[in-house]
Amino acid sequence: MSEYIFKLPDLGEGTVEAEIAAWHVAEGAHITEDDPLVDMMTDKASVEVASPVTGIIKTLHGEAGASVAVGAPLVTLEVGLEVDDSAAESTPEAAAAPEESAAASAPEPAPVAAAAAPDAGVAAASGKVLTSPSIRRMAREAGIDLTQIAGSGPKGRILRSDLEAAINGDAGPVAAPEPGTEEIKIIGVRRLIAQRMTSSKRNIPHYSYVEEVDITALEALRKHLNGKLAQGQPKLTYLPFIVMALTRVMPEFPQCNALHDAERETVVRYRAVHAGIATQTPQGLKVPVVRDTQTMNLGQLADAIRRVADRARDGSAGRNELTGSTITVTSLGKLGGIVTTPVINEPEVSIIGVNKAVERPMVVNGNIEVRLMMNLSGSFDHRFVDGFDAAAMIQSLKEHLEQPATIFMEGHL
Repeated sequence: MSEYIFKLPDLGEGTVEAEIAAWHVAEGAHITEDDPLVDMMTDKASVEVASPVTGIIKTLHGEAGASVAVGAPLVTLEVGLEVDDSAAESTPEAAAAPEESAAASAPEPAPVAAAAAPDAGVAAASGKVLTSPSIRRMAREAGIDLTQIAGSGPKGRILRSDLEAAINGDAGPVAAPEPGTEEIKIIGVRRLIAQRMTSSKRNIPHYSYVEEVDITALEALRKHLNGKLAQGQPKLTYLPFIVMALTRVMPEFPQCNALHDAERETVVRYRAVHAGIATQTPQGLKVPVVRDTQTMNLGQLADAIRRVADRARDGSAGRNELTGSTITVTSLGKLGGIVTTPVINEPEVSIIGVNKAVERPMVVNGNIEVRLMMNLSGSFDHRFVDGFDAAAMIQSLKEHLEQPATIFMEGHL
C-alpha cells in the first residue's frame, strides 16, 4: 500500500478557497474511484468532488465548515502499489504553488486574491493581500484592514481563522450552551445566505414599491389552459405568466434588468432576460436561473422554471444554473402575505416579490364586485433605479397581467 494525498482541485471561476459543506465518507472507509467524496461550497455554488482513486480513507483534512485552499491537502488515502506516485498530486500546478496558480487564474477585475507575496510582511508592505474573495468580503463587512493581519497560511495567506481572530479580539472563552437550547453551526449554504443578505442590505439602498393587481382575467386564462393539458401534465401556476409578462416589459426599462459591477463602478444593462427564480430548498434559499426567457413560449418557460427549481431542491443544480441572473422573482405562494419587502439578489438591481392571490370586494365601474387580487412587491437599488422608473415598471407589469392577452403579443399596437 502507498499513501495518496488528494489536494483540493481548482473548482473554476478563479476560486482560491472553498468551504467543506459535507463529507460523504469517514476515516477508515473504503472508496472507489469516482465515488462522491465531499461537497465543497464556493462563493457561487455547492460542488460535489469525487474521489480520483480507489482506496481507504486515512485522514480527512478538515471538518464541515472548514475552509480549504486550492492545492491544499483534502484527503489522504491508502491505495494500491500500482498507483503511480506522481499522480498523488491531484493538481500538479496547484500542488507546486497553490497560491500562485490560484491567483494567476483569477480574472480581473473581480475581487479575488492578489499575486502571492513571499511573506506576510512583504504582502502588507506592498498593499497586496493573499486571501480569498469571501474573506475579503467578511473583512469589509467587519471594517477590518486586511493589510494589518499577519496570515498564518502558506506564504502569509490570510485564512478565515486569522480574520475571525482579528474580529473577535480577546473575546475570551465561549460560554457553554444553556440547558434546553440547541446550537447550530452556521456553515455551507446557510453561511453563504447570511453573508449575501448582510452584504445586500448593508450596501444597497433598497427602495420598495407595492401595487395591487386584478388577476381575475389571468386566472380565467390559467384555468382554461390547464383544462387543455393532457392528464398527468403539470398544471400551470402564476409564475410563468408573471415571468413572461416581466420579460415583455424589460425592453422598456433596461435599468431594471441590470447588474452592478462595484469593482469597475459600472452598471451593466442586459438585452436578454435571465430570470432568477428564488427557491426554498432543504439547504436554504437558492436562486436557480432560467436563461433567455425572451426566447421561450409559455409552455417552455413553465417547464424551465420547474426544471431549475427541482434541480435546486434536490441539490443537482450546477454552478452555471445558480449564477448569472439579471432580475429575480420571489414568491411564497399561498404564504405570500399581503406585502413583502424582498432583499435584492446582489449584484442585481431589481427583485419582484409575488404575494398571494385573494378574493376582495372591489369597485368596478361604480359597482362592487368580487375580484381576484394579487399584490406585487418590488425592491430596487435606488442608486441606479429612480423611484419613478421603478413605479412605471411595476405599472407596466400590472397592465400586462390585468390584460393577459398582451403577454403573448410581440411589440406594441
